[in-house]
Amino acid sequence: MIILRNTLISEDIFEQEFICNLSACKGACCVEGDAGAPVSNKEKIEIEANFELIKPYLSEASLQDIATKGGFEKDEDDEWNTTCLPSGECNFVKRDSSGLLSCGIEQSFLAGQSTIRKPISCYLYPIRMVKVGDYEALNYHKWDICSAACALGKHEKVKVYQFLKEPLIAKFGADWYQELCEIAEAYHSEKNNLSS
Repeated sequence: MIILRNTLISEDIFEQEFICNLSACKGACCVEGDAGAPVSNKEKIEIEANFELIKPYLSEASLQDIATKGGFEKDEDDEWNTTCLPSGECNFVKRDSSGLLSCGIEQSFLAGQSTIRKPISCYLYPIRMVKVGDYEALNYHKWDICSAACALGKHEKVKVYQFLKEPLIAKFGADWYQELCEIAEAYHSEKNNLSS
């Protein structure tokens, strides 16, 4: 792990290649898994405040489910997650006629309506963040449903930290991201020197 300010960064973020390939996976990460998307208390409040603007981008089934049990629930670690339909789909996504899932929160944001783009846990994927003492640890999460994204990233030679430039800046700031890029360059330079 590499320390950058208040973050611990896995070397996998510099090593692994990744570009989301929605045409291949159809947004499977919004369905698969043990629970909905992790959200901070701040994000939960902001989504709730914008809910009327997000509603038009959700399915009727999701709206009914949210009306019944709410949009959020606590997990075993007492953290908030979005609720899901019985089929496993996050209640904040909608499937189009081609089978592609899109995030209703993000669709509302991109339309210039809501003020929150999407939960940072989704925006940063395949990076997963966990709190380690006073640090935020950033780890690469490998998932078989993202094999097409890994293949596309390898083909285009795009590292995880490069693909996630926007969300990393949104979370940690442009200066932090510039430092991350400098660390990545030094990391790869040292690795190349050792292998030559």
